[in-house]
Amino acid sequence: MKRLLPFLAMGAAVAGGVALTGAASAERAVPIPAARADVAPAPGLQTAVLAGGCFWGMEAVFEQVRGVRDVVAGYAGGTRATATYDQVSTERTGHAEAVRITYDPRQVSYATLLRVYFSIAHDPTELNRQGPDSGPSYRSAVFPQNPRQAAVARAYIAQLGAAHAYPQPIVTRVETGGFFPAEAYHQGFYRKNPAHPYIVMWDKPKVAGFKAGFPALAR
Repeated sequence: MKRLLPFLAMGAAVAGGVALTGAASAERAVPIPAARADVAPAPGLQTAVLAGGCFWGMEAVFEQVRGVRDVVAGYAGGTRATATYDQVSTERTGHAEAVRITYDPRQVSYATLLRVYFSIAHDPTELNRQGPDSGPSYRSAVFPQNPRQAAVARAYIAQLGAAHAYPQPIVTRVETGGFFPAEAYHQGFYRKNPAHPYIVMWDKPKVAGFKAGFPALAR
């Protein structure tokens, strides 16, 4: 699993327990404006599919958002036949690691989820990579579930670009494609493996950053 490779070089730090037991410092949420457009609330629960690097961290952040009912890690943009971790990791299937978010639009809107996504859940200026992970399966991509979501996502990307919210251009793509849940061992990985070196180094700071940057949205 390539996301574990960076830790082979950490040597004594990991062996000595620093990466495993040290308190996570918060990443800083990028201060971006709210979207000017949004999806109107509809009866019942709604779904959003977002890709932004390793799905462990994406899942962990969105599980903290008030109004989110469920988050599933999976693969988006490729076919069902090749939607397995081993195949996706070859970077030849067209999938992106993604999360499917089920949310209550009476409590949190689609545009608000996008604001969290662009501000702290991942870095939308990194092309085909996030943190230590590289390849198109780690790309930044939104997979709208209906035309209104697509319009809101495109408008928000344009809005953030015009506002020069980041020092580099946003590379997030708006794509189509199905979503396929990942293997059971990937689900809830952050909650089940709090001492995992990858979680401690990359995901705990992100979750802390969300809570610090969006206290009104945190559970």
